Amino acid sequence: MLFSGTYTALVTPFKNGALDEAAYRRFIDWQIEQGVNGLVPCGTTGESATLSHDEHEQVVRICVEQAKGRVPVLAGSGSNNTAEAIRLTRFAKETGADGALLITPYYNKPTQEGLYRHFAAIADAVDFPLVPYNVPGRTACNLLPATLGRLARDFPNIVGVKEATADLIQISEVLEHCGPQFCLLSGDDFTVLPILSVGGCGVISVTSNIVPAKMSTLCSAFAQGDLESARALHLELAPLNRAMFMETNPIPAKTALHMMGYMDLEFRLPLCPLSEGNAIRLKDTLRAAKLV
Repeated sequence: MLFSGTYTALVTPFKNGALDEAAYRRFIDWQIEQGVNGLVPCGTTGESATLSHDEHEQVVRICVEQAKGRVPVLAGSGSNNTAEAIRLTRFAKETGADGALLITPYYNKPTQEGLYRHFAAIADAVDFPLVPYNVPGRTACNLLPATLGRLARDFPNIVGVKEATADLIQISEVLEHCGPQFCLLSGDDFTVLPILSVGGCGVISVTSNIVPAKMSTLCSAFAQGDLESARALHLELAPLNRAMFMETNPIPAKTALHMMGYMDLEFRLPLCPLSEGNAIRLKDTLRAAKLV
């Protein structure tokens, strides 16, 4: 598989309203040292929706530079504007990323034919490994398995999908339509082990921002046939997975990283700090996991 194992959907550290480049570079190094298999800059967890175009390009460029080829970089380059997605995907390729993660067009509410044409236009325009990202809870549209199968058959550079429906019936149907060589990545930390069990190849993870080694070990244990260890880690990570989504992602993840000493606590509106009660609960969860 081109993309497999644990890919961290990186948070974007800010300081005084701008990207905190030093903290970002340190964070990337720590993720790689902890054993993640790849990095995803400018995803949902990276607050991509509130980055300017210049900032988006800066975040991707720095990630590629700092990774230095040690792990693949799957750069977020999606948009609800097809022409903009093509431009961002070209930039990712030219900058040296290894592939592009493409959110389904949000707000527009395209039909399945519209979704097909959107991804077909990007695949035609940029000869580059592409991974659509299906998260209906954020986008108001669902990239159905039959549409994804059509794309996979028609465009060899559409190599996988990040599936964040948490619908195991739909997830199984993705492989039914796309075949066993298609890279099915979990988009929900809760569903990593179930997705691996039906033929998935890994996860684009929020929780691995704070426990990269544990999430990576879960995926590698499964790949090595050590199901007992994979199941144990699945259950061990469950409280952290819940904590990362106690409020809108990436609010809890960035707050946890601040509590762990990795970055300042700064968000872009309309995201705002964790509520006082949830901040206490998050710290208790981190203490129980011996992270603070």
